[in-house]
Amino acid sequence: MTDSISPAAVSPNPFDPVDWEAFRALGRRMVDDLTDQLQGLSAGPVWRPMPVEVRDAFRKPVLQGVASPEAIYQDYLSLVEPYAGGNRHPGFMGWVQGAGAPIGALAEMLAAGLNMNCGGRDHVGVALEGQIALWVRQWFGFPDTSAGLFTTGASAANMSAVLAARTTALGEAARRTGVGDAKLCAYASTGAHACVVRAMEMAGLGREALRLIAVDADFRMNLMALRAAIAKDRAAGLTPFLIVGTAGAVDVGAIDDLDALADIARSEGLWLHVDGAFGAMGVHSDRVRPRLSGLERADSIAFDFHKWGQVPYDAGFIIVRDGARLVDTYASPANYLSREPEGMAAGQVWPTDIGADLSRGCRALKTWFVLRACGVEAICQSIDRSLDLAKALARLIEAAPELEQLGPSDLNIVCFRYLGPDADELNRAIVRKMQLGGRVAPSLTRIGGKVAIRAALFNPRTGLADIEALVEAVRLLGGELAGDPG
Repeated sequence: MTDSISPAAVSPNPFDPVDWEAFRALGRRMVDDLTDQLQGLSAGPVWRPMPVEVRDAFRKPVLQGVASPEAIYQDYLSLVEPYAGGNRHPGFMGWVQGAGAPIGALAEMLAAGLNMNCGGRDHVGVALEGQIALWVRQWFGFPDTSAGLFTTGASAANMSAVLAARTTALGEAARRTGVGDAKLCAYASTGAHACVVRAMEMAGLGREALRLIAVDADFRMNLMALRAAIAKDRAAGLTPFLIVGTAGAVDVGAIDDLDALADIARSEGLWLHVDGAFGAMGVHSDRVRPRLSGLERADSIAFDFHKWGQVPYDAGFIIVRDGARLVDTYASPANYLSREPEGMAAGQVWPTDIGADLSRGCRALKTWFVLRACGVEAICQSIDRSLDLAKALARLIEAAPELEQLGPSDLNIVCFRYLGPDADELNRAIVRKMQLGGRVAPSLTRIGGKVAIRAALFNPRTGLADIEALVEAVRLLGGELAGDPG
């Protein structure tokens, strides 16, 4: 009998360590090195461009042989760690990204060790995600009928909301026959994230079915223009089905009048979705919460734990007021996914029934660790700190005659620019040089048709000295590049 068995069938598992004690020692060293790196972040640059030899190391076309874990880790230390994205650093101000709580990194290691597929079945990974959904429901004042789950980020969560709204408008038949000539149309402000446009495209509705409504002086969706657009579409024989409100516009941090949007959605019979990628977490701050009035009336909310929540990437989330709408949108019975009254296949509604993925890692564990170890109090403190830093930055800009603020600064994103000849190209050059310099790293956007330097203050490690360094560097580089002898 044994003669017919392939040698591979009885060989040792090639994925387990050959030497478990050496594996243990390497793991301890990794944790020690990571701790040293995190403690010493401010001593190094925000970002380093990869030199040619590093880029070449990642262009080898063929994987040959195997290397020892020790050798691979040495490559990590020399080729990977020094050239990361930079968002852990206190000088990172370029994009809307959190810095990541260190405890989340350890939890991510544990999650990888457990290697749970959280698409379904009866195990603790699904229970963890359910508990986070319960907490989110309580934060936003959603009813017991709501359902939520983790996504890669707010982009995927927004996509899920558009699909749920589409299925609600057309019925489940749309999943079989498509949208046909339904002539659905949706509404969002010109300040909405680009992923909302992509969501309309991927939902088969097309970008032209999304009406981008002008914003008012406070960069919030113009309500009169919204009402007029809905009336115009109805008169043309179209079917309005969705309003997408923004809670924390990516350029300036503006928050739409969510209560007013809820009133319009209710009177018009439309689904109200709120893209709260970072702003929705403002419910934990007494200073931001009043501006989110109406959030509790939304049909769905998308947000990211990896922004103001400081959970390591990635940890997006969607919650829908009526969880049955997600089941209608996603559930796809299959023989190999049949449910049983007990055993590993127990449970009636699995995460795969309310989301796009069956293969899903356990994003809930690192979120559970961060929330329990740091608490919502830490989120509140971090939010309020970012608001204070934004006000301080606005004062520094106002005090500098060669600088001009663009847009509001009443949340935690501040846009400004250096005044000078060919100001658009000048400010692009300033930001490029700052990023290469490594002390602080803002990004660029466009406000009112003008190129602006954008400081997005999400990192709880950022302090007043970093804000001062930003303004000093802009003034110095601006003067040099503009040829100002002063």
